[in-house]
Amino acid sequence: MATVPTITLNNGVEIPQLGFGVFQIPPEDTVEATLTALEVGYRHIDTAEMYGNEAEVGEAVRQSGIPREEVFVTSKLNNGFHAREDALRAFDGTLDALKFDHLDLFLVHWPLPGIDVDYVETWKAMEEIHRSGRVKAIGVSNFQPHHLRRLFSDTEVTPVVNQIEVHPYLSQDDVRAFNADHEIVTEAWAPIAKGKVAGDATINRIAEKHGRTAAQVTLRWHVQRGDVVFPKSVTRSRVEENFAIFDFELDGADMGAIGGLDRGERTGPDPDTFNYIPG
Repeated sequence: MATVPTITLNNGVEIPQLGFGVFQIPPEDTVEATLTALEVGYRHIDTAEMYGNEAEVGEAVRQSGIPREEVFVTSKLNNGFHAREDALRAFDGTLDALKFDHLDLFLVHWPLPGIDVDYVETWKAMEEIHRSGRVKAIGVSNFQPHHLRRLFSDTEVTPVVNQIEVHPYLSQDDVRAFNADHEIVTEAWAPIAKGKVAGDATINRIAEKHGRTAAQVTLRWHVQRGDVVFPKSVTRSRVEENFAIFDFELDGADMGAIGGLDRGERTGPDPDTFNYIPG
């Protein structure tokens, strides 16, 4: 079984660079999918309150028989709970759903610039949660540099990660550079552009050169750039395929060619305008 490299976060916690994402996996399928990932070798699971499958992730970790301390689990604060008291209750709900006594990483899912509760207040609640000792690290998701600058000026704890949409068609070099300058690790969601890379001629040429798939080459590009990635699949062969990216390396020409595909194309919402709150 391949050894997944880890990255040391700015508070000393280590995070596996490859994880398994459960976004849009129905709750009834999540236990089996997560168990499959853990059997294949994944030791990092990324869920969220909004996904509605935290309980099933927790159940899969227990059923796996793998010691809790060997599985890095991330969840995210739902958009309707940005006020301090709501955030504190929501975190309690996450631990209750997972049936864990602690979480490895908890993120503010979206900055939500258009709602009444300012994300700075939300981050102060996150700091409070962190001080409780029930989460090892706190971070953000979908934050732009201007959102982060406000956190730096008005709060005490620097986020350990910023989980943003990143893939060859949206390389996010400016945001990634800002994160790196402030010792914030970039996590890439939608790392294979929701499957679009499978039809890309450049990526397929590189994949053929290495005897790999387009998805494997793209995930390898992320890893070599230093991103944390967590591809999602409910098909065991794909889960295994996505894990098999540590026994080959892209050269400079490969990296440059994939990096040159950037066209600013999002597959998801713009963080500066997205204000969705689940009903």
